[in-house]
Amino acid sequence: MKLESLQPIGSFKIRGAANVMALTSREQLDRGVLTASAGNMAQGVAFCARRLGIKATIIAPDTAPLTKTAAVERMGGRVIKVPFAEWWQTFEKRSYPGIDATFIHAFDDPHVMAGNATIALELLEDLPDLDTVVIPWGGGGLSCGIAAVLRALAPRVRIYAAEIETAAPLAASLAAGEPRSVEYRPSFVDGIGSKMVFPNMFEHARKLLDGSLVVTLHEAAQAMKLLAERNRIIVEGAAACAVAAARSGRAGFGKVVAIVSGGNIDLDRFTQLVAEP
Repeated sequence: MKLESLQPIGSFKIRGAANVMALTSREQLDRGVLTASAGNMAQGVAFCARRLGIKATIIAPDTAPLTKTAAVERMGGRVIKVPFAEWWQTFEKRSYPGIDATFIHAFDDPHVMAGNATIALELLEDLPDLDTVVIPWGGGGLSCGIAAVLRALAPRVRIYAAEIETAAPLAASLAAGEPRSVEYRPSFVDGIGSKMVFPNMFEHARKLLDGSLVVTLHEAAQAMKLLAERNRIIVEGAAACAVAAARSGRAGFGKVVAIVSGGNIDLDRFTQLVAEP
């Protein structure tokens, strides 16, 4: 397991946020920064904004967990909760009415993906003979960033996305050979899952990934329980999907790495999930 849950903000998103903001001019940063996020990129942007002494505004879906939005506010970020459709439009338009700030896309940005890709360099440094990597698929910035490096430096490695049954547009799109929309059902897996794949992210995925492995809510909850019992690690639903997919055997065997993307989950919800048989 690659434990991005142990990052200062509890997820890998700090990598992309730090990289894109380091490459943004001070003039643009002084306008403040804006992102759309269910919580983890929000924390990455808020963390970096506080260090830079600038304002951060977050557009979050109204289903975002309190743990994540409260963490953003503790770091000085402003959170605006909106319905899911309005939140998704913010990704597409890269702006939000009434807010004049520099937009940072949570996944569809080459600098964000490059920041995420540093994970692949660390994987190859620590486990050069790895066979497979399983990566949670949200918007694709994590999966495609890691995959781009692995395809260049270790092309023999198998690379799979992990999705949840309640919102798995990548699997549907790969099966159809073109971007497809799916029904989205909110669940405790809030860090990944959407109704569609951005067309350019689909093109990246089609070229870079070996497929998408879809897991059930029960499998994800069981993975959370397993990691708590055996490894004393708290993970959120998105990270649990990668672990569940890796454990299923569908990713193949040998040295299989699951990217544990984050550990930000409401404690009450976590205890309910791991208590289920």
